[in-house]
Amino acid sequence: MLKSARKQEKDPEGRMPLAEHLRELRNRLVKSLLAIVVTTVVAAFFYKDIIQFFTNPILDAVGCQYSFAELAKGTEETQCARIVQNGLLSPFTLALTVSLSSGVALAAPVWLFQLWAFVAPGLHRHEKKYSLAFVAAGFPLFLTGAYFAYWSLPKMASVMLEFSIIGSDNQLPLDDLLQLVMRMIIVFGLSFELPLLLVMLNFGGVLTGKKIAGWWRGMIMGITVFAAIATPSTDPISMLALAGPIWVLYFAASVIALANDRRRARREAAGPADDEASELDLTPDDIGEIEPVTTSRAALPEQASAERTDRVNGYDDVT
Repeated sequence: MLKSARKQEKDPEGRMPLAEHLRELRNRLVKSLLAIVVTTVVAAFFYKDIIQFFTNPILDAVGCQYSFAELAKGTEETQCARIVQNGLLSPFTLALTVSLSSGVALAAPVWLFQLWAFVAPGLHRHEKKYSLAFVAAGFPLFLTGAYFAYWSLPKMASVMLEFSIIGSDNQLPLDDLLQLVMRMIIVFGLSFELPLLLVMLNFGGVLTGKKIAGWWRGMIMGITVFAAIATPSTDPISMLALAGPIWVLYFAASVIALANDRRRARREAAGPADDEASELDLTPDDIGEIEPVTTSRAALPEQASAERTDRVNGYDDVT
């Protein structure tokens, strides 16, 4: 049985002993792993449908509908590709890989919530608000980038196939094809997170909105070059499909950063929030000259003699 780490009354600031923190971390890791195992088992029953979901658009664009005899005629109209699997264990290994990857993706709401629940008690109120806002914006941005990758893959495959030798039979190993699809989805999805990263750096005080907006020439060039490299096809449509939305998101991030700088200036003028400590000036001050201390009556018997001459600034070695 997993012992709850917070059965006792919760500290309002989220403070806990180290043992309780470790116990809570263990519990949340176990819950996350259980969610991944359950979703992986469910995905294992539908792994063929998952594979077809990612490969069918490519097959519709470049899939072979001809026999080998028709391909041997060497006409341009018969240039196409076939998906193949190499090795006896390849189908089983691919099924495990697809099921586990799908399980991790489907269980993302659970393990992301467990991660948030572990970190949230140590955050300030405004930090919690910003964190939730970034997650709420980052997830749709990643899905948007993944959709653009899924949309551009068939067009990319058609362009790549045009480089084939006429009359040859193109074979696409299924595991390599799925790796390419996943790589493209991840690259496109993460590239759409760039504006969000700039906004996070601005909210963290690392970059100002004026500096972000001043990079617009270099950012446009860098985004264009990145889109040309990230899209293997040579057609400009796929490149613009990636670069165009990122340009728009970059300028939107610049506007948000500039607005946040103005809001931060107003907040600093109004003072810190209720759960934030004020900034203290710890610079030491000069205490000036030391004044001698005199007393009318001796504090110790050793100080009774008024003729002592070894006192320094009114003090002797006794005191």
